[in-house]
Amino acid sequence: MAGTRDRPTADPVPTVVDTDTASDDAQALLYALQTDRLDVRAVTVVAGNVDFDAQLNNAAHTLSLVDADVPVAAGARRPLAKSWEHAAGVHGETGLGDVDHDTTASPTGEYGPETILRLSREHAGELAVVAIGPATNLAEAWRRDPSVAERLAGVWLMGGAIHHAGNVTPAAEYNFWADPDAARLVCAELPVTLVDWGVTLRDGALSAATLDRIAAADTELADFFTAATATARERSRTTPGPERVAQPDALAAAVAAHPELVAETATGAVRVDDREGLTRGHSVFDSAPDAPEANDASDAAGENDTHTPTRVVRAVDPTAFRERLGGLLLARDPDRRRPVAPETTEE
Repeated sequence: MAGTRDRPTADPVPTVVDTDTASDDAQALLYALQTDRLDVRAVTVVAGNVDFDAQLNNAAHTLSLVDADVPVAAGARRPLAKSWEHAAGVHGETGLGDVDHDTTASPTGEYGPETILRLSREHAGELAVVAIGPATNLAEAWRRDPSVAERLAGVWLMGGAIHHAGNVTPAAEYNFWADPDAARLVCAELPVTLVDWGVTLRDGALSAATLDRIAAADTELADFFTAATATARERSRTTPGPERVAQPDALAAAVAAHPELVAETATGAVRVDDREGLTRGHSVFDSAPDAPEANDASDAAGENDTHTPTRVVRAVDPTAFRERLGGLLLARDPDRRRPVAPETTEE
């Protein structure tokens, strides 16, 4: 079926993509670059999935696939306070699965958090940040200038596991686990729309039938997707349950660009456990953060009384998301919905 292209409802939103560039991050970056809804002004790289220099190179390679002339800034090379581990078992040693490239990044001399601050001043009240790695760069930006919270149009943050088991421990999703101190600060201080691991598994995971359809599409971006997600797909085959590959970062980018994908939200405080141990990175949604018992609990944990409300995405239209992704991979155009799986396929 032919896709129908949406008309942009307003001028493209100036955007920073903050990423620990690996397989799903690359799809999110491509989505942000190719939609008319967003105007990507910079890519900032943060410590996370794989070796930091590999992440820089992966970002540069992803930009080259669509001839995008966007500056890449190196940000925090480690979390705020804690040690962490890479996720090469999910993304491959280089972060892009079976993709073999020799792209070498030439990052700007500007520190990633400073890039976010500068652009927030240049586009005060307009700048969006699509943050798809650990939240370290955003936390560092706030530490340097807390007024950034008043200048951002919003932060679309992939992280956490609200009312759902995590993907790195039973308690925590990887981005929040890798830098729980940053996640706690950002959720407390910045205007966040949260796309968590739970909604990703429900509405942003691709079945084997969809993955096969993408692999057979014979386009450059579809081939890139298939190679980049090869490690994740093989891992899925060896774990219990149906074969599928989650696309958390692409889902966050899609929600930022196409808010009409969102079917349900809830607003409240998202509190993140920054202690070491079994609950490191655990995220809790508090729908009544001003209740006396909530404040008592916050005081006991050493948190401030105030907490910026977080908008948690509870449900996304999964068919529309897959069709947006299909528009990207089949036609380089996520503003045009294209099916990537037979209509009878159950996701």
